Amino acid sequence: MSEILLFHHALGPTAGLHAFADELRDAGHTVHTPDLFDGRTFATIEEGVGYAREVGWDEIMARGERATEGLTNELVYGGFSLGVVPAQKLAQTRSGARGALFFYSCMPVTEFGSWPAGVPVQIHGADADPIFMDEGDVDAARELVELADDAELFLYPGDEHYFADSSLPSYDPAAAELLTRRVLDFLARVG
Repeated sequence: MSEILLFHHALGPTAGLHAFADELRDAGHTVHTPDLFDGRTFATIEEGVGYAREVGWDEIMARGERATEGLTNELVYGGFSLGVVPAQKLAQTRSGARGALFFYSCMPVTEFGSWPAGVPVQIHGADADPIFMDEGDVDAARELVELADDAELFLYPGDEHYFADSSLPSYDPAAAELLTRRVLDFLARVG
């Protein structure tokens, strides 16, 4: 079984994030869901990103790093959208990573150095999501797939950014079910 550090998106630690974490726990995995926003949730991506800017990106990243305190180095790092940033940084810079799961976002690999050898990664996004497709995320994901020894990019039909968060109107049950199945297969393989 895997131990996962899973970071929330710009709307904060939503009920949908916790429901997803519970699905992974029900499959026998240990999942940590640190709160980068001090318990705050937001109605829009713009509000959440605005809060992150107000707190400061350096502080958001520091909160991500502090979330590892007391945890093993042998973690799978996961993040949804904004949460991909600390997850990717930790996967690339903290020794011992067992894998990485990036949902709705991906940073250029060079942002944090190089991709570590032997660390598998999955990236999930919607094929018509203007954020994922038009803001460089899909390009960064494709580059990561080319560079990493074990990397998969999964595109799902639709234009919603947060399609796997069951607490939001953007939720797509069919896509979320497929995403979850792929994640569970990944975790069984890396665990």
